[in-house]
Amino acid sequence: MIIAAAQLASVPGDIDANAARMAALITEAAGRGAGLVVFAELALTHYDLAAIAGDPEGSAVTPDDARLAPVREACRASGVGAVVNAVGRSADGSAPTIASFVHGPDGRLLTRYDKRHLFEDENGENAVFTAGTADGRFTLGGVRFALATCNDNNFPEVAARAVADGCRVYLASAFHGAAQRVARYADLARDNGLHVLLANGVGVGSPGPACGRSGAWLPSGEQVAAADGSSDLVLTDVRDQITLMADPEIAAIAVKECGEALVDVRTAAPALLVAEGRYDERGAFALLREGVLRRLLAAQEALPDGLRLEVVEGYRPPGLQRRYFEEYADELRAAHPDWDAARVHQAASRYVSPPDIAPHSAGGAVDLTLVTTDGGHVDMGTPINASPEESDGACYTAAPDLTPAARANRRVLSAALASAGLVNYPTEWWHWSYGDRYWALMTGAEHALYGAKEPDPR
Repeated sequence: MIIAAAQLASVPGDIDANAARMAALITEAAGRGAGLVVFAELALTHYDLAAIAGDPEGSAVTPDDARLAPVREACRASGVGAVVNAVGRSADGSAPTIASFVHGPDGRLLTRYDKRHLFEDENGENAVFTAGTADGRFTLGGVRFALATCNDNNFPEVAARAVADGCRVYLASAFHGAAQRVARYADLARDNGLHVLLANGVGVGSPGPACGRSGAWLPSGEQVAAADGSSDLVLTDVRDQITLMADPEIAAIAVKECGEALVDVRTAAPALLVAEGRYDERGAFALLREGVLRRLLAAQEALPDGLRLEVVEGYRPPGLQRRYFEEYADELRAAHPDWDAARVHQAASRYVSPPDIAPHSAGGAVDLTLVTTDGGHVDMGTPINASPEESDGACYTAAPDLTPAARANRRVLSAALASAGLVNYPTEWWHWSYGDRYWALMTGAEHALYGAKEPDPR
């Protein structure tokens, strides 16, 4: 996944103009392969405390505010998430907060984070705003993110809690005035082993001029991207932070088997196209849990005219899953004789799930693609089941350097399936699931609904 910091020269007090500019930057970032865009502190209004204090009602917004409609629509149209920092209206009518609204690729709110550590002096943030009380967390594209705003980053425990909560990427919105302050993000990244992305403000605000210099740092502390203008996009790749199937978090998810049957897509849902050329004696490839099948039908209804889903593979017997995993692991061992067993296991899980947690063997996963209504080819960027090695990483759902057509088609597929409640395994654009352990982790469900299952005898 590519993520971007948007360094925006906000128009003081003009929410409509700033929202429109944010929407344009989201669209631009999407065109450059980004899946998430982060904006600086109070970018929606500009960092002008006197103006905000003079009109707190007019300055404050909620996530569904009509003035944020261009941002939500840009997210939906481009399939990109956005972290918008704004004056947040409090639900109880108290003083507003400095809020980060995280809108998902469908435009809906993923989470809201209210800045916890306000600057405290007689003309500071504490005179205008209420401090938040909870940490900011969300998951997108298989990556766990932490949110922090400006002064939050002066408190080491903020990043430490993010690591303890399993976050792998740290997103900071700020209005720093000194280059030396920006440079300290290298220490934050290195000390905590986190990818760090900073969206910093520009222009003159209440504390004085902000210095820009938005940037990205690796967990080593190395800076890998930096803004060089007053308005700019800073992009960095965090695909190496995707939660893989081999992650212990996945295996730790409890399964409470709901007992749904495996049904044959070909007879239970003739409206869905099943790929030709697939065959096994028992027809296992065409089996799915009933709940998955219902959601696929709903997803197909959500597709634009002229497109339909084509199911390539659903259920996979546990023995076959084990064989696939071991064969791919053998390929990796041969190609990388210096890798130890743990690294081979981890790398293999990018492409084939470990047998003990495999979503396909639970009947909860489906490999599928888009086709035209008459079954014609649609450009998805790679063939289905292309490995990371074969595709040079283009099999990742949010891979950079896709053609505009392939990127657009993946977004259409993702929007339809996500709206129906399925989740994607981000290393494979074609793999979607519901009810399995990976789905449970990504959605925050208390437990998985489906465990490994053998098909009914025929």
